[in-house]
Amino acid sequence: MELENIVANTVLLKAREGGGGKRKGRSKKWKEILRFPHISQCTELSKTIERDYFSLCDKQPIGRLLFRLYCETRPELQRCIQLLDAMEDYEVAPDEKRKSRGDEIIKKFLTKQSSECVDIAEGLAESCRENLELSPCKEIFSDCRKALHDYLSGAPFADYQNSMYFDRFLQWKMLERQPITKDTFRQYRVLGKGGFGEVCACQERATGKMYACKKLEKKRIKKRKGEAMALNEKQILEKVNSRFVVSLAYAYETKDALCLVLTIMNGGDLKFHIYNMGTPGFEKDRVQFYAAEICCGLDHLHRESIVYRDLKPENILLDDNGHIRISDLGLAIKVPDGEQIRGRVGTVGYMAPEVINNERYSMSPDWWGLGCLIYEMTAGRSPFRARKERVKREEVEKRVQEEEEEYSDKFSEDTKAICRMLLAKDPKQRLGCLADGAAGVKAHPFFKNINFKRLEAGILEASFVPDPRAVYCKDVLDIEQFSTVKGVNLDQTDNDFYSKFATGCVSIPWQNEMIETECFSDLNVFGPQGTRPPDLDWNQPPEPPRRSLLDRIFRRHVRISSTSTTEEHPREHNKVTIAQSLVSSSSVNSVDSMSNSAP
Repeated sequence: MELENIVANTVLLKAREGGGGKRKGRSKKWKEILRFPHISQCTELSKTIERDYFSLCDKQPIGRLLFRLYCETRPELQRCIQLLDAMEDYEVAPDEKRKSRGDEIIKKFLTKQSSECVDIAEGLAESCRENLELSPCKEIFSDCRKALHDYLSGAPFADYQNSMYFDRFLQWKMLERQPITKDTFRQYRVLGKGGFGEVCACQERATGKMYACKKLEKKRIKKRKGEAMALNEKQILEKVNSRFVVSLAYAYETKDALCLVLTIMNGGDLKFHIYNMGTPGFEKDRVQFYAAEICCGLDHLHRESIVYRDLKPENILLDDNGHIRISDLGLAIKVPDGEQIRGRVGTVGYMAPEVINNERYSMSPDWWGLGCLIYEMTAGRSPFRARKERVKREEVEKRVQEEEEEYSDKFSEDTKAICRMLLAKDPKQRLGCLADGAAGVKAHPFFKNINFKRLEAGILEASFVPDPRAVYCKDVLDIEQFSTVKGVNLDQTDNDFYSKFATGCVSIPWQNEMIETECFSDLNVFGPQGTRPPDLDWNQPPEPPRRSLLDRIFRRHVRISSTSTTEEHPREHNKVTIAQSLVSSSSVNSVDSMSNSAP
C-alpha cells in the first residue's frame, strides 16, 4: 500500500521536474505535433479572423509578441513599444522610485531634443511633467498610452496584417485549433475529488507543461442533472484570465468523461496549511499576503460580473512559488447587469446571512467570505464553528445570523477592524459592498504594507514557498473512489451537450503555455535577414505530408514483392504495377485526409 503511494509520488515529481531530460518533458515527436501548416492552408482563417487591434496585438500573448517583432523592423514603431514598456515599468515601480522613473521617461521619450523622442506623445510632455510634480501617481501617463495605442492601431496595424509576422500568427492560431483528445496528455496520480469525478495531474505531451485534469463523469452528470452546472463552470473559467484564479487551458471529452484541464497548484490548499503545518493559523504578514491576492481574484471576477459564492480554505490553492489562486468555480454565476440574484448555495459556516435568508444579492457574499478567511487564517478556526466541533447546520446558521464573532489576542487592531467590516451582517454596511467596491477593501489599513500594482504584476514574493519535493495532497489510497453509476444511458441529446463542452484549447492560456515552455522561441524562426521561410511563402507549394513508419514499411514490401514477381512471371508484370499504383494512391489519400482533418 505504502509502496504504491511512493511510486505514484515519485513519478509525479519526476514529471514536474521535466522528466530530467533535455526535452523538458516534451514528447520525442513534439516538433511534429506542433508543425506549422503551410500559410496557404490558413486562407479560410485569414478571411474569418476578427481584425481587432487590441485582441490581436495586446490581449493575445503570441499576437502581442509577433506585433512587437514586426515593430522592431521600423525604428519609429520600436520607440513606441519601448515607451509603452517604460510606462508599464513606471506603474509597478516602488513608491519611492516612481518620481525618478517618471522623470527618466519624460527626458528620454517626450523631450524633442532626445534622439529617442516619440513624436506622437511629445505634445503630452508638459501635462505629464506637471502631474508628476504634483503627485507621482500611477495614472499620469494614461493619456500618453492612449495616444500610442490610437496611433499603432491605425496604419501600423494595417501594415502588420500584410507582413509575414501576421501570417505566422495565423499559423499559430491554426495550431491552437488542433483537436484535443486524451492522447494529448500523459496522466499521473489522482490529486483529489471533485463533485462529479476525480482530479488528477497530467502533462501536455508536446510542451511538457503540467496541469490538473478535472474529470466530470458523463453518467454521474446525467444522474445528478448537473449539465447546466458543468457547462456554467466551463464557460466562466473560459472568460476569466487572472493570475489569482485558476485558468482553463483545455476542455475535451473521452468516452466516459468530460475533462477540464486547469492550472496545477502543487502547493496544496489553505486548509492543509492552516491546520497541518504546526500551530493552527498564520503570522500576520502571511495572512495579509493571501488576503490581498484573494481580494485581487475577487476583484477580477466581479469586474466580469461573476459572484463566486464558495470562498473557503479548501478552495484557495498554492502554486510552486507560494502564490494563491481561487479554484472550483462550480457555484460561481454571472449576475445580469443592474440586477440581483437569489440562491441558497455555499458551504455551511461560510455562507453570508443574506444567502442563508434566501434574500437577493450581487457580490456581497464574496466579501463576507473574505472576512471568514482572514479570521480563520489568523485564529486557526472559523468564526462561527470551532475546529472539529460537532454541531448541526441550523445552529451554525443561527450563529452566523445572530451572534458576533469573538477575537483573541492573535488579532491586531487592523486585523480585527477589517474582519468586523467584512463580517457586517447587513450587506449594505459591509466593506466591499459600498460605492468604492474592491478599491475600498484594498485601501483598508490592514493592507498598508501591500503594493497592489506590484502584487498584480506578480512582482511581490510570497512569505512562504512550498517544498518542491513534497506532494501536498492525501495518499493515493486515502482518496475515496467514486462508486459505479448504474441505470443511466447516454443518448443523442447528451452528445449535443458534450459538443458544447468539448471545445479544445482556450486561446490565452494555450498561447501562454507555448511561450512559458519555450516552444514559441524554439519554433518561431524566420528566414535569413528577415525573409519569409518556405512555410510562409505563398508562391511555394506546401511540403507533401510525411508518411507514417507503417506506411513506409508497407510500400517497401509492395516494391520488393513487385520486383520478385516480375522476375519470376513477366506476364504478370502489368497486373502488379496496377495493384501497386492503387495501393500507393490509397495510402497517399489516407495521409492527405488525415492532414486535412484538423480545423
